[in-house]
This record gives sequence, C-alpha cells and structure tokens, in this order.
Amino acid sequence: MSTSLRIASFNVENLFARSKVLNLEDQSVGGSILEKVNELQQLLKNAIYTDTIKQRIMELYNGELKPYIDVREDRGKLFMRKGFAVVGVKADGIEDWGGAIEFKRAKFSEITRLNTAKVINDVLADIFCIVEAEDRPSLQSFNSELVKKKFSYSMLIDANDPRGIDIGLYSRYPLGEIRTHMFDKEDNKTIFSRDCLEVETLLPSGQSLHMLCNHFKSKGYDAEGSSSEKRERQARRVAQILDRFNLEKDLVVVAGDFNDNPKSPSLKPLLDVKNLYDVLDLQYPDHPLKRWTYHYKEFEQIDFLLVSKPLKDSFVKSGVERRGIANLKKMTTSSKGSVDIETEYNTVTSLANSASDHGAVWADFVLG
Repeated sequence: MSTSLRIASFNVENLFARSKVLNLEDQSVGGSILEKVNELQQLLKNAIYTDTIKQRIMELYNGELKPYIDVREDRGKLFMRKGFAVVGVKADGIEDWGGAIEFKRAKFSEITRLNTAKVINDVLADIFCIVEAEDRPSLQSFNSELVKKKFSYSMLIDANDPRGIDIGLYSRYPLGEIRTHMFDKEDNKTIFSRDCLEVETLLPSGQSLHMLCNHFKSKGYDAEGSSSEKRERQARRVAQILDRFNLEKDLVVVAGDFNDNPKSPSLKPLLDVKNLYDVLDLQYPDHPLKRWTYHYKEFEQIDFLLVSKPLKDSFVKSGVERRGIANLKKMTTSSKGSVDIETEYNTVTSLANSASDHGAVWADFVLG
C-alpha cells in the first residue's frame, strides 16, 4: 500500500508568543500595568507582610493585573485559595514561600500571524520544518488557534540563539528518536548558531523518516569569524551527521534556511553529498530562478529540502509558496520577465504584516 506524503520547510520569521501586556494597542496602558507589576514585585520582597501589604497585594493581583499575570508558587504558598479563586494572602513574608511572577501569553490574533497561518494552511504538509519559532508552547498555541488541519505532534528544543530563535517541527505522524546537535564543536568552537534538530517520524507504512532541520548562520557580523566560514562549518557538520545513514536506503530529509544559495562555496560540503537531492532542482532543473525563496537585491534560493535517494525515487513534484511575501506582485513584475509574476495574499499589505520574507518550500512523494 502506497503512502502519499508532503514535506515542507518555512522560515516563519519570529513566531513568538508575546505577553498580553505587550500586545496592548495603547502603550500607555501597558506601561501603567507594568508599573503595577513592579509594585507587586517590590511588595512580595518584604520580610514581613503587614495587613496593609497583604491588602495591597490582593488589590493588585485580583484587580487590574489578573488578566495579565500569574504567580508561580514553587515553595510554600503565597495565596489562600477557594477552588480557583484567590481569597487571601497566606504567607506572612518572603521566607514563607518562593516563586515568581509570570506574564500570561496573548493569543495569536494579529494579522501577521494570520498570514503566517495562511501559508501553513495552504501548503498543507504532513511534516513541516519550522524555522524561527520561540518555543514549543508557542508552536502548540499557534497550531491549536490558527492551523486548520491540526498537527498531532510538535517538537522544539531551546538551543543556542540568545534571542530564542529556534528550530521546530510539526508532524501528523508520531515522533521517534530525537537528537540535538547544539553542543557539537569543531576546534572547540560551537558549530551551530541554533541547532541541527534531528527528529525521527514514524510513517503509517512502518518506515522511519529522519528530519534534520537547520537554520545556518545569517550573512552578518560573526565574532568568531566570517559568516560564510561558519555556514561552511555547519554544512560540513550536517554532512558528517548524514554519515550515520545509508542515503541509498534510508528516508532522510535535510531542511531549513541555509542563508546562502546553491552556488555558494559555504554550502558545497553539504550539497555535494552523494545520494542527496534538492527537490527544487528536481522540479526545475533548467530554471534556477523558479526556485527562489527569498529576495534581497536579487532572487535567491536560500531555503532547502534535500532528500535521500529513496525519496528522490518517490518524488512527485515540489514548489515554493510565496504569497505570504510583501510586495510580491510589484517585485516580480519589475524583474522584467526573469521570474514568473506572482501576487501576494490580499491580506498582505505591507512588510509589517507579511507572513515572512521567505517562501515555504514543499515537496510531494508517494512511497511504495
């Protein structure tokens, strides 16, 4: 029995779940709430909670701050509760309990996230490499609130980027072995700016499909050396990881934003791996400009799905969903015929509300 499978990769450009207080349109209101949070924090530091302090803690927590914060109790109890309701302050001072104020997250509702969801909904992949997500709760919330055909499984490991720009995965199939490569080093230098997230997906056929999701170093300042050198180290390390597999027999995908084009020397160690194929090259062998996924000064392919030989032999078609990119029609029209003219979603009206400045790469397979 054959299995139809669609795999995709998309740099969603900062899929972050912002705190509710930071999503307020009136920033003066948000500032006022943050001031009250700070007041509550200072009150909670007191060695002794007098009746006056307890009263003010209750006024703040059960009043204006309730929609925006929770207080996590790690040791002892700060509050007296009746069911889910907070009815009083139980602790008599900071020594009686330990914990922290946590901001409640806002739901994904702004137009940018709706456009991001539109790309994911239209691509309708079974397995999706997601680049630039904040954390797994963000992936789960986005999936439950905005994705039409829900993914059953998600994975993200908080990795090396200090801004919390991580690599995740959505899957409709159960997950097996999961590996992180965030600790990999070469010459005592950390290799991956984020990670090479390795996730085994268990297909209905009983086969395992291995996803290696990546976000290589961007073309910018790199304190450890040039960005191209770092991308080359990352490409070389992914090629080494692939040595664990038999690419003539195993189902393996290397996906993500490589931040460079197929002709760049930095990607050569990976793109030259035997029995590894670029799905957009399979679809458009004679038309490199049909493969573009990103535009900055020129149309480039910097997002990839590389597949092992069994997937290449099962390949049906591939493409790039670009309609989430701002100014798409204007940009392609002005290219004077070098690329096909395309039109963005009518909800993408500016750079600020575009789904991303990347297209989503997808590919279809029928596994026998």
